[in-house]
Amino acid sequence: MTSKIAFQGRPGAYSDLACRKMFPGMQTLPCETFQAAFDAMASGAAELAMMPTENSLAGRVPDIHQLLPGSGLYIIGEAFQRVEHCLLAPRGAKIENLKRAHSHQVALGQVRNILKELNLQPIVEADTAGAAEQVAGWNNPEDCAIASELAAELFGLDILRRNIEDESHNTTRFYVLSRQPKSFPQDQPGLMTTFVFRVRNVPAALFKALGGFATNGINMTKLESYMVGGQFTATQFLCDVEGHPEQPALRRALEELMFFSREVRILGVYPAATFRAEQAAGDD
Repeated sequence: MTSKIAFQGRPGAYSDLACRKMFPGMQTLPCETFQAAFDAMASGAAELAMMPTENSLAGRVPDIHQLLPGSGLYIIGEAFQRVEHCLLAPRGAKIENLKRAHSHQVALGQVRNILKELNLQPIVEADTAGAAEQVAGWNNPEDCAIASELAAELFGLDILRRNIEDESHNTTRFYVLSRQPKSFPQDQPGLMTTFVFRVRNVPAALFKALGGFATNGINMTKLESYMVGGQFTATQFLCDVEGHPEQPALRRALEELMFFSREVRILGVYPAATFRAEQAAGDD
């Protein structure tokens, strides 16, 4: 039986595309909501899940930050998916006849230039792939969708124009989740560690808690805070750092963090995606 990887969205969504690129031998399992994707993991319906954590334009994905810490799942990898929006229309439709563009609200906000150029009325739909499916079903030459190349392939639509996004750096980062953590030797290069923590409710607690990462030379690539339990004084932080928790420098930093925190929990140790090195090389 082919193993499955769960994602939130319809077939042809960018999460679906990320699954297919990183795990071409797995069957993708579309889920209506993020909670449904986590439930698929809990029930054993899927072996892995591909969950978006942040986008270079839209920012973080709040649902993942809320669901992941209490899910019992572990991060075993990461993926970066370039968001390449395409203008999709029914077979034979002409770009000059289009009047309405359907897509997710965020996607519509990322293609304002072409909407203005073609004088298209933006219409918000639940998601990009769902918009493509609707446009295919209507088969109206005046309606188009903003979605992925994969959506065009799955729903039989023509691609009238590619890469129509306003910003070329539009990229989504994903966590790959599993029910079991992966083990890596502490001296393996190119590892990332993700953890959550809550600082004690005392003055300068966050400053003191994070000081150990600076003094030990640990590169912190992500730090997000969010409220837990509806309490303004109960703030949880999600953090990504470079390195393995058993490496001496990171171990010392985590020990100092624990001294000033109520809870520190590691969510996963995993190889950094090659995208990071490629992006760093491009910045040089």
